[in-house]
Amino acid sequence: MAREAGVSQTTVSYVLNDVPHQKIAAETRYRIHAAVAKLGYTPSAAARALRKGQSDIVLLLLADMPLGHTAIELVEQLTRILRQQGLSVVTRIEDGGANDSLWADLAPRAVVMLAPVQAGRRKRMEAAGIQVINAWRRKPEDAAHDTLAHSQHRVGEVQARHLAATGHRHIGYAAPTDPRLADFCELRLQGVRQACRELGIDPPVVREVGSDRDLATDIAHEWRTEGVTAVCAFNDEVAFALLAGMRAADLEAPGDLAVIGVDDIPVAQFAEPPLTTVDQHIGVVAAGLAQAVLRRQDPPEVSGQPRGELATVVVRQSA
Repeated sequence: MAREAGVSQTTVSYVLNDVPHQKIAAETRYRIHAAVAKLGYTPSAAARALRKGQSDIVLLLLADMPLGHTAIELVEQLTRILRQQGLSVVTRIEDGGANDSLWADLAPRAVVMLAPVQAGRRKRMEAAGIQVINAWRRKPEDAAHDTLAHSQHRVGEVQARHLAATGHRHIGYAAPTDPRLADFCELRLQGVRQACRELGIDPPVVREVGSDRDLATDIAHEWRTEGVTAVCAFNDEVAFALLAGMRAADLEAPGDLAVIGVDDIPVAQFAEPPLTTVDQHIGVVAAGLAQAVLRRQDPPEVSGQPRGELATVVVRQSA
């Protein structure tokens, strides 16, 4: 770089780092920037971190589970917001392995945990001066103080309240069969149960609904026999499976069983019938997490009560 511009390495450093109080001619600055463009130079992240005294990397730890539409949107939105603030997001899926070196190698400004992480590991991060934002659930009773848990609890509550508002008093809950989704399912189901208690209606009748259409058919018949008139599905995919089972059983939505999903994925509007679902306002959650990173505070103080509605119903024909 210095050779291309015909100047010393020190002068290049002064110009590229915009060091104040250095009298460098405009023509010299022009030659250095021209050399940068010609050689395709990219500043070193490590060097920049040394200069600033902190890294511009944020490590995002995701739980080992299927990454659906909403999870991907959360990663994309958080990455976009932090990029606008000059921060880069590195994403890793936590598989429960013992490898603990990535955070030490990257020395990130912050670690955002959307996955269960052992307490000892968190303490090692904090001892190294890394900000740790625990956006993963702690205890079920702490949902109101946990960014992620609060949003998922709210999803279930919104589902149940919509069904109750349309006259349903006996509700089913279609849980996923994948055990990796159990934590999210529990949080959403807690929201459904709480809403049922507050509304004075029966607690939900829970069944697991997977991709087996025959099993979904049997479960739909069971719900009908038990007096269930509407079902909260864990997500849109589970709702699709239930709707397929209902068609095989000659049952219709919403006449025989009303069905409401979660996520409002793009194909939800093309289901038969079009699926009523819950739009999670992931931008609100992402903004809360980004705010926690930028203010160097933990979510209970910054985003335990995110600004803006976390979930709203998209009403279509299935409910």
